[in-house]
Amino acid sequence: MAIVEPAWLTRALSREADLAFRRRVRSVLEYVAPQSGDRILDCGCGRGFYLLFIGRLEPACALYGADMDPAVLAQARQHLPESVRLLRSDAVHLPFPDAFFDKVICSEVLEHLPDDRAGLRELRRVLRPGGILAVTVPNQRYPFWWDPLNKAREGLGLAPVRAGFWAGIWANHERLYREEELTARVGEADFLVEDVRRFTHYCLPFTHNIVYGFGKEALERGWLPRSVTRQADRFAYADAPRSPWNPITWGLALFDRIDRLNDHADGKRTYVNLALMARKGS
Repeated sequence: MAIVEPAWLTRALSREADLAFRRRVRSVLEYVAPQSGDRILDCGCGRGFYLLFIGRLEPACALYGADMDPAVLAQARQHLPESVRLLRSDAVHLPFPDAFFDKVICSEVLEHLPDDRAGLRELRRVLRPGGILAVTVPNQRYPFWWDPLNKAREGLGLAPVRAGFWAGIWANHERLYREEELTARVGEADFLVEDVRRFTHYCLPFTHNIVYGFGKEALERGWLPRSVTRQADRFAYADAPRSPWNPITWGLALFDRIDRLNDHADGKRTYVNLALMARKGS
């Protein structure tokens, strides 16, 4: 099942500060295993990073992205080839015929949906028989250091922080998932679950807040020079030259050292993400 990882992808993910995103990308790409002629949907595509990577891996795929946020779709349109079709759409009312896609990605989306069961049924509808669904969601059993504030609040019986800088893993989420809950929910939608993974146990304290509360804002608002941030920009970091004098290089070296521990984190109790591959029956 594993794809042969090209040098540009290895280089790109080595420059990714979100250690969970590194492993989400590799799992999703392995699950969808893009082939020439595949018709692939990224449901909840955001800025289109999966579509960008898949397009470089296999240019002969027909790629589609759907998202409800016009601002992120506009950013995706600026960076993706014209051949990628982007549509504004609700995940539970997709504007595609039955059995239209060979493969569907639903990464960090189900947790945002008020009715995730309806979302899964809709994804099954647009997949052809035998088609592949690749899902990732935040794990309810996440490491303390990933989001110490919300983990402490949970321990005290308080509601999680869901918005603002301190939202952490709960940012704008309806729920997090236990592994058995995710597997059951996908099975209820009449999918055949073929693989489930857990990943990213080791991390820096407040990783989520550092990467998304500060880093993402600094990048998008232009608080730092482009010469500095290009190495951390997901649209550019696959090809950006690496400078030993760039402070981002030093930070990424620390993240990389920590992430190597995750290569040997099997059997831990807590992980940031769950990834699942399922197939639509005939």
